[in-house]
Amino acid sequence: MNTTAPPRRLVSPRGVAGLLGRRDALVEDGVLAAALAVLAFAPALSKVGAQIGDLPRRPADVLSVVLALAQALPLAVRRRFPATVLAVIGSAFAADQALGYPTTFASLGLYLALYSAGAHLLRLRRTAAAAATVGYTMLALVLHHLGSPHGFSDYFVFYLVTALAWLAGCMMRRLREQEVQRRRLAAEAATAAERARIARELHDVVTHHVTAMVVQADAAQFLLVSDTQRAAAGLTSVSDTGRRALTELRYLLGVLEATGDTALPDRTPAQGAIADLVEQARAACQPVEFIEVGERRPRPAAAELAAYRVVQEALTNAMKYAAGARTHVLVNHHPWHMEVEVTTEESATEGPAGSASPPRTPELPVGGRGLAGLRERIRVLDGELEAGPGPDGGFTVRARIPSGPDQE
Repeated sequence: MNTTAPPRRLVSPRGVAGLLGRRDALVEDGVLAAALAVLAFAPALSKVGAQIGDLPRRPADVLSVVLALAQALPLAVRRRFPATVLAVIGSAFAADQALGYPTTFASLGLYLALYSAGAHLLRLRRTAAAAATVGYTMLALVLHHLGSPHGFSDYFVFYLVTALAWLAGCMMRRLREQEVQRRRLAAEAATAAERARIARELHDVVTHHVTAMVVQADAAQFLLVSDTQRAAAGLTSVSDTGRRALTELRYLLGVLEATGDTALPDRTPAQGAIADLVEQARAACQPVEFIEVGERRPRPAAAELAAYRVVQEALTNAMKYAAGARTHVLVNHHPWHMEVEVTTEESATEGPAGSASPPRTPELPVGGRGLAGLRERIRVLDGELEAGPGPDGGFTVRARIPSGPDQE
């Protein structure tokens, strides 16, 4: 005997929100219909309502009560069945006017039905508008046959009033559609921006760490025969760099998989982590001089990450394109902004004989998107980034990163 329970159907958050929204709409429309039905029999509002024909009045009876309720109660489902509601209320209104019953407040349901049809009817809108026009034309002919004193202009003005109610609903529907379109475009833009941000992070992480590992491995191979102790240290550095890369990649994958229910730890590199980048480059036999000027102070996470990425990208390019060239890293702390400058001197074509410096690694791929990503990152912070050859050769990357009240 199979006792396995059938799989439970899961309802998405969007589906739950849709169900709750429809239930709220039914409640609101039900209250509106009930209020209109009650006010239809209020003596103070007996002369307020829609009226056409001006036929001799007959006293109210049971049928007049039924017609009044028929012009109010269908509004309870006006959003779900707008065409049906318009047909029922329009027919009740026409019968009420043709029979000459006294005007009631419930007759305003006609305008609400027209508005609802314009706002919520999704298909066959033109057909519904044409049917409503034909129905009103038939009512006008019947009223004229019954002796109504109204002329063509009177019927035409009343038609314009009803058409305005329909057009008001159409305008509201278009405004809702434009809002939905605006939100959709905003969501797509936010998604694209987030994808670009994650792509930049992946580029920074993978390019820097892999470049460092390749350079360190080449250095270890170069030193394996002449200096086994330094070669072992280089291989240890490769292992450490790989672990850091895996840690950062796991974090980025966690960001991609996050649903918003689980808070991820903040992995934004602090200002002190720039020194770790310098040490990592030195371990790859890249001579780096690090100078820090000014008082280090707390900065926004975005500014700290931008400074870290500027140094990371510049050192990566130095190891890729100018291995063994002297590099200078300057971080200048100002009260409301930071200045980061990384200068790589023009590398010599060949080191001195017996030098322990590793050979250059032209096998590394070139033509990345690092500087373009940095410019975008700094631009978002209203900062400035300059990169290009220096006057004495070499290459310089200079960034000004706002992080305080003077940020504009």
